Formats: sequence, structure tokens, C-alpha cells
Amino acid sequence: MMNFTELAPVPHDPLMPFTDQLQLAVAAYLARFKGSSRDHTESDLRCFLVWCAERSLDPLAARRPHLELYIRWMQEIRRFQPSTVSRRISVAAGFYRTCVIDGVLEHSPAEHIRRPSVPAESPTLGFTHLQFEALLTAARQSSNPCDFALVAMLGLLGLRIFEAAAANIADLGEEHGHRVLRVCGKGTKIVLVPLPPAVGRAMDQAIGYRTSGPILLNTRGRRMDRHAATRRLRRLAETAGLQTAKAHPHMLRHTASRPCSMLELTCATSRSLPATLIRARRCATTGPAIT
Repeated sequence: MMNFTELAPVPHDPLMPFTDQLQLAVAAYLARFKGSSRDHTESDLRCFLVWCAERSLDPLAARRPHLELYIRWMQEIRRFQPSTVSRRISVAAGFYRTCVIDGVLEHSPAEHIRRPSVPAESPTLGFTHLQFEALLTAARQSSNPCDFALVAMLGLLGLRIFEAAAANIADLGEEHGHRVLRVCGKGTKIVLVPLPPAVGRAMDQAIGYRTSGPILLNTRGRRMDRHAATRRLRRLAETAGLQTAKAHPHMLRHTASRPCSMLELTCATSRSLPATLIRARRCATTGPAIT
């Protein structure tokens, strides 16, 4: 196989500045998205553009072999999960499809690439019931009240980490006599999530006497992001004595997705049926859940 470092550069059109043409194409593609979907798409597209820049390759002059090498690089060099490789190459393919629609390119170089197969079941494992109870106990006994709120929002409500981190105090309210949290999910989809009493109390402790701002704070008093949440969760797992490698927030979402029917899981996790729903239903010991 060709060495990645020996990939030949492709010259760009000298009549039009490379940066202006590329920036216009990128802006046109990202304009099709909004909210968190736009942020995630931009991150995945940036990965491909950086890969091209490191090899002096003009993305608008790339051909199918370049994209095949990009896939091999993600699989063999970076060793990304199949779902990550599939998502990032889909973003690159969508970018080129938009370039064809706008007349920037005559055809898409990603049209006939061989995409990696993604298993029907997610390889991400959730915590067992005993592990989750130990994690809840460690979070409840933590001196930082945001730890308990973090574990409760992810593990009991099944929120995604960006949904929990983006939640504000103003998003708390009542609906038909029930306390709810207004959650902005993927594609800026708004969902009212009912709060169990235990989760509501955990969030109240994290809020304290504050009347505005984010619900979850990091140790510096600022909004908690996914990186800070991952560090907090791993510290709690270590305190609880959990023998798990690299605990991360999405494991709690898989834990919350286990013991319920398909309809209840759809409502709780704000997912659509059926493919993305099935991938969330695996635990550490019992395997795929049966509906």
C-alpha cells in the first residue's frame, strides 16, 4: 500500500484562491445544518480537511483513491471505531455531494468508495446494576454536588453528554403538575423530560442558590463540557472501585437504555426507531436486551 506520507499533492486552480474557494464550499455545506448537528458535522469535516492539509492535498481536487486512503488511515493508523469511520466518511461524502449540487465539482469522488460496515450492536458497554449503584453512591458522597447531578442526568434520564452539559437552570419547569427539564437534542429537537424526584433533588443540590446559568459546573465554576465530565466520571469510577477501562459518559446512557421496553426507551432517550435504538441496548453482562 502507498505510504501515507508519500501521497502526491494535487495542485488547485490558480485562477481562484484555494482558501476562498474551499471556505465557500465548506460554508455552503455546513449551512445545511443547525445547532449541535452543525457543530458535530464541522468537527468531522475538519478532521478530513486537516488530513488533506497535512499531505498538501487540495480537497476540491481529491479523487476516489484519496478518500480510500483516508478511510485506511482512520482504520489502521488512528484505529477509530467502525461507527466513527462511517460517520466521518459520510460527512466527507456529504460535503462533496453539496459541491456537485452547487456546481463546484462535476462529480463526487466519494460516490464509489467502499464504506466500512458498522455492526448492528454498539460495542459500547454499559455499567451493570451493581456498578451503577456503586457509582451513584460515590457521586452522592462526593464533595462536589455536580457529580451526583451528572451521574443522575446521564444514568437515570439517559441524556447525551452534550444535552446534559447544555442544560440551564431556566430549562427547568413544570408540565401538567410534573417537574420537567427542557432538553435540546440532535437537530435542535426540543424534548420535555420528566424528572424523577431523586434526579430533581440532585439537580437542586447542584444549582444551590443560583438563579441562572448552567446546571452542571466544572471545578472552576464554569459550564461543564464533555471533557470535564469524562474526567469527573473516571474519578468517581476509581473512587467506587470499578474495574472498568476508560469510563466515559456514553456508558451511562447505555446503562439507562437497558431495562425498559422499546416504546419506553424511545421516549426516554429521544431516539428514532429502529436502527439507532437497537444499537443502544447492550449491557456489560447480559448482552443485547430482548424486547
